[in-house]
Amino acid sequence: MAEEQSQISDLSFEQALRELEGVVRRLESGDVPLDESIDLYERGEQLRKACQKRLDAAQARIEKIVAGPDGKPAGTEPFDTGNAA
Repeated sequence: MAEEQSQISDLSFEQALRELEGVVRRLESGDVPLDESIDLYERGEQLRKACQKRLDAAQARIEKIVAGPDGKPAGTEPFDTGNAA
């Protein structure tokens, strides 16, 4: 578990996301003792926040790239993940 407990700031987005997915799987399994479940939940929340922060930063960079000469968006569209509902 020591490897899993690495500093979140040292993880790439992909590593943090994989670890978060692992945390969710373990919690959903129901085979984790209560105290460990609480620790896992806390770690998962930290990972989620780190991933969201990186996604927000990426979105801001993209919006800056597509900004017009006056700094206003030159035509942004919602990102399509390909998951049509």
